[in-house]
Amino acid sequence: MTVDDDPGVSRAVARDLRRRYGASYRIVRAESGESALEALRELKLRGDLVAVILADYRMPQMNGIEFLEQALDVYPGARRVLLTAYADSNAAIDAINVVDLDHYLLKPWDPPEEKLYPMLDDLLEAWRCSDFRPVPSTKVVGHRWSARSSDVREFLARNQVPYRWYSTEEPEGQRLLTAAGQDGQRLPVVITADGTALVEPEVPELAAHVGLATMPTADFYDLVVIGGGPAGLGAAVYGASEGLRTVLVERSATGGQAGQSSRIENYLGFPDGVSGGQLTDRARRQATKFGAEILTAWEVTGLESSGAARLVRFADGSTIAAHSVILATGVSYRQLEAPGATELSGRGVFYGSALTQAAACQGHDVYIVGGANSAGQAAMYLSRGAKSVTLLVRGPDLAASMSHYLIQQIAESPNISVRAHTVVEAAHGDGHLEQLTLRDTTSSRTELVDAQWMFVFIGAAPLTGWLEGTVLRDERGFILAGPDLTADGRPPADWELDRPPYHLETNIPGVFVAGDARAESAKRVASAVGEGAMAVMLVHRYLEQS
Repeated sequence: MTVDDDPGVSRAVARDLRRRYGASYRIVRAESGESALEALRELKLRGDLVAVILADYRMPQMNGIEFLEQALDVYPGARRVLLTAYADSNAAIDAINVVDLDHYLLKPWDPPEEKLYPMLDDLLEAWRCSDFRPVPSTKVVGHRWSARSSDVREFLARNQVPYRWYSTEEPEGQRLLTAAGQDGQRLPVVITADGTALVEPEVPELAAHVGLATMPTADFYDLVVIGGGPAGLGAAVYGASEGLRTVLVERSATGGQAGQSSRIENYLGFPDGVSGGQLTDRARRQATKFGAEILTAWEVTGLESSGAARLVRFADGSTIAAHSVILATGVSYRQLEAPGATELSGRGVFYGSALTQAAACQGHDVYIVGGANSAGQAAMYLSRGAKSVTLLVRGPDLAASMSHYLIQQIAESPNISVRAHTVVEAAHGDGHLEQLTLRDTTSSRTELVDAQWMFVFIGAAPLTGWLEGTVLRDERGFILAGPDLTADGRPPADWELDRPPYHLETNIPGVFVAGDARAESAKRVASAVGEGAMAVMLVHRYLEQS
């Protein structure tokens, strides 16, 4: 589809497109954003597929970026190109962040053989290789205060699985339960695209039924990456792109804590910020493009050495082997140790941003526990619709743990307030969160406040317990590597090689660590990605000398 308000330009674009692609594609042109959206909706109703949309930037009533934003809702899989004049190149660059623009094309595009067709050939090839087909939506029937329903929605959303939510309090939700032969006592009920009804599904079962890869294609790899956060995805991209047979194993959803972030504004190359979901989706697609396998819903329970091979053991008893392993397991948010918090988890008390709950917070008072960047990003995101957002901070202010740009944004947001020297003493509610007891740590005075929503971001607990007895860790559970293993100038007691451990290498040769799970890591997205890339470089060095 091509959209341009100048009839002459519109005809010229359509002419060039038909000359090259008319035998394989239908070329549709429109001369306004509104008429183009109407045509897209008609195509959608007929079940037609749209591969590429080319939109002119300068159009009256609705410019090209505004049009592409709405077109995304109709055809999210279509590749997006903005036609611009040289003077509008800055707007085109901004559009890369706003609508995930695939390309911008400067006018004039003559000769098309050099400036138009090569770019479109690449986009069409990418579209054909992607899962562009319209997928009947998975349906999730549950209750808003069902913890398991919340977990399932979060799992599907973070794995970019399209779904529709139906409350048991709505007529359509009840009709779906009846059709599935359920009375609503066991929730959620997930109805897959092929009509299969899953009742309270566990993650592996759910992953298998919604099309996520859950089985390895081989028994032996060059590299196993454990963990799918920024460090793991970075390692998978660099490992696969450099010829290593690579598999990434993730127990829940790729992206890690960063994938749950509503907005990351200090990541290089995204001046207007990027959501954790967008960044994760791009990285995942990039890794698979280079040939990396990504397995979801696999819980790793052990790591063993068997000669030159490294064995990774899973909860179901199966194993895969590799020449090398990168541990990128990341961290999880610490649990709030306050009476009532555990019982109300998923029922008003959430760990992480829980973006799937944001719409339900509209017009409500929201409390956020924590003072680091993740808490600040969640506060800014939730403040768009919440009546008020209150940050509860144990320390005197946000300066010790939050980036300056976020502190400024919070200070300028009228419905966000910060309560310093404040902790949650208890959470109260019958079936869901209703009230919080807050305590001032300086005066010990307590206060009971009404609250339906609390999001917790307190500290980082490394996901490394399964490495007990194999990989050396510090007293907090973070993995020791490189110089931290040789603080006294000598390698670990069980080190068998003549050389000292490489910078990111653990006490097991060929097993490396990257990202937040490493002791004294920077806990930033950029550094995690960098460590993932560096770990692959060290894997190559290890393999060359083995």
